[in-house]
Amino acid sequence: MPTDNQNSTDFVSLVRNQVLDDHFASLRYAGIIQKALMPDYELLKGLLKDLFMLFLPRDIVSGDFYYVMRCRQYLCIAAGDCTGHGVPGALLSILGISFLNDILQSRTDFKANRVLNQMREKVMKALHQTGEKSMAKDSIDIGLCIVDTKEMKMQFAGANRPLLMSRNDELIEFKPDKMTIGLAPLKEHPFTSQIIEICPGDSFYLFSDGYSDQFGELTDKKFKQKNLKKVISSVSGLPMAQQKETLESTFMEWKGKAQQVDDVLVFGFQL
Repeated sequence: MPTDNQNSTDFVSLVRNQVLDDHFASLRYAGIIQKALMPDYELLKGLLKDLFMLFLPRDIVSGDFYYVMRCRQYLCIAAGDCTGHGVPGALLSILGISFLNDILQSRTDFKANRVLNQMREKVMKALHQTGEKSMAKDSIDIGLCIVDTKEMKMQFAGANRPLLMSRNDELIEFKPDKMTIGLAPLKEHPFTSQIIEICPGDSFYLFSDGYSDQFGELTDKKFKQKNLKKVISSVSGLPMAQQKETLESTFMEWKGKAQQVDDVLVFGFQL
């Protein structure tokens, strides 16, 4: 016959399990809501020639996000990486998506660097970042491309996140400004834009740092960005779906049974 202590232990375990079930159910639902704020794959197939999205949240919801919006002749494409992961990162990513919508829908001149400048102002204002030590240091790293589909020119502006372009079997890196969207540790400077002439067959890649920062089970070392570039370079001539398969299998083999340390996002596309 069960003792009072056993009954008490069983009741505590039952309550704990129910709380955990409710917690994960809430996270899963939050993940559905967050995914709904990002563009649907079927919609993107109508805007881009070919694409893939390797999107691997660490904790169901993600601090990484991807963004695509068409406005007149301009196509705006972005990949963001917010401070942290899980619920805090996801909330900041939703804020980032909302700010991009506000800025881009109200603009008449589409300048990538100006979008990031304005986004930084909105993030700092929303998080009450004034430069005091006690203030929140949360921020968003992002790569933003604005394509003029008539002129076939692309503007790129980056906040700590680069853009890779594969052209004629050569991988070219467009480096970002070494600043984030949020409170700057030192003096703030305006973001800069780079202009890219688009050629048929070009492939472009935006990504967060989650892939390159992943520790390997066997080596206990980070994968590193230089190795990510090697993988992208080796698959860039394949259809985008096959590129995604290779990137995902390479990541999983490297990670093995090690814990995933961060959200992962690699967004590849052709125009």
